[in-house]
Amino acid sequence: MPEQRTTPEVHRLKANSVGIVGVVFMAVATAAPITAMTGNLPIAVGAGNGTGAPAGYLFATLVLTVFSVGYVAMAKRITAAGAFYGYISHGLGRIAGMASGMLAVLAYVVFEASIVGVFAYFAKTTVHDQLGADLPWILYAAAMLAVTVVLSYFDINLTAKALGVMLIAEIAVLFAVATAVLIHGGGPDGIPLEPVNPKNAFTGTSAGLGLFFAFWSWVGFESTAMYGEESRNPKKVIPRATLISVVGVGLFYIYVSWMTIAGNGLAGSVKISQSTSPLDLFFDPAHTFIGAWAVDTFQWLLITGSFACGMAFHQCASRYLYAIGREGFLHRGLGRTHPTHGSPYIASYVQSAIAVTLVAAFWLTDQDPYIHLYTLLAILGTMAILIVQTLCSFAVIGYFRKNHPEDRHWFTTLVAPLLGGIGMIAVVVLLVINMDTAAGTAADSLFFKAIPWIVGLVFFGGLGLGLYLKVRHPARYAIIGRIVLEDATERTTDTEPSSATV
Repeated sequence: MPEQRTTPEVHRLKANSVGIVGVVFMAVATAAPITAMTGNLPIAVGAGNGTGAPAGYLFATLVLTVFSVGYVAMAKRITAAGAFYGYISHGLGRIAGMASGMLAVLAYVVFEASIVGVFAYFAKTTVHDQLGADLPWILYAAAMLAVTVVLSYFDINLTAKALGVMLIAEIAVLFAVATAVLIHGGGPDGIPLEPVNPKNAFTGTSAGLGLFFAFWSWVGFESTAMYGEESRNPKKVIPRATLISVVGVGLFYIYVSWMTIAGNGLAGSVKISQSTSPLDLFFDPAHTFIGAWAVDTFQWLLITGSFACGMAFHQCASRYLYAIGREGFLHRGLGRTHPTHGSPYIASYVQSAIAVTLVAAFWLTDQDPYIHLYTLLAILGTMAILIVQTLCSFAVIGYFRKNHPEDRHWFTTLVAPLLGGIGMIAVVVLLVINMDTAAGTAADSLFFKAIPWIVGLVFFGGLGLGLYLKVRHPARYAIIGRIVLEDATERTTDTEPSSATV
């Protein structure tokens, strides 16, 4: 039976702020289709599984869908802004939950600064190429950080609408180029079937590298659960939004990557991906099959797409800080919500301060916004979140073994999460094996060498904190990951968001 617990009065996020479309937009924005495609596909084709990269996306889609089956089962039972933090606390225990929560905070905190780096890079190069202005990248980074903190102050619905516009635009241009290739019958080799042959996911120069970059392209899809407390009927919205995000993004990646390779030809795709201008993998088909204006539009949408991604990660980080803060960890002030907008505005300010500090540190040490800021922090965050995803799979098994026998099912609460967990372990191994290649020229930096140590320090520090609280502060230990939304199916639009006992 579910454990009985008494939790403190906390500030509540604004209920009924966003529907299924808004949640999907937030989740897909973190995956950032245009950034994922332009940043990861050329590496996969040039140095990974070659023209079998679309098959790699197919494989990743299958694995992540299986993972999502267990994740969705938890989402139907537990609604919490902390998502992984709450799920793992309930499934594997409070100590593992605290360690996972700290790792998740680390991941989402650094992801925003990472995306600020790629945004600044795209903005600087596009403005220079198209307008002739050569401004320092830090100005673009500062502008993004400023706009992000303003939007995040308000109701999540405002951010969802802004991200929705940018997301639709970036998806539209990728879909338009891919469809233009399809309509024209492809490039030099027509529409080859080799790229989507499942066995080709495991071929090429380094199949492991290609598969890792395929999985990397989904980072952030799991953020659907973070918006449960702010969504309408979260027990239905969050599971549906998660599956739509995973499967929808997967089919989109497969289609776009396949048509991109078809547009350039098999040999041409590999040659361009290994050149000094890998983005031509997308720009050349856009120019050939649509026109020069499509390339210009593509460049601007790289900017808006990366902005949408950074904004979505800011929301994720804020909600993790809020979830841990409202339980009295780190600082209780993080758990406060705005009396009017219901946003975690204190946590948002803190996240902005962290992002500013990280970006400023890379700028002051004369690091490149793409090679260092984006790549290194993305690898750090990805390593952390993949470990948490792995633990979450096994938490599903643990949770349903002890609770809700009426919901236990041999596939959804045992086999699927077990296979998902094994798949996630394989992805972590792929990351460790291919870290040097993924980092590129940044692999020589001291920060790169410190990444595994940072992840280990945070994780074991979380374990230590959990053990300390269990021994010295049992009352505080008892509420680790236990503040969840109990009335999720009973809320109305009149629900008071400022505070509640949960």
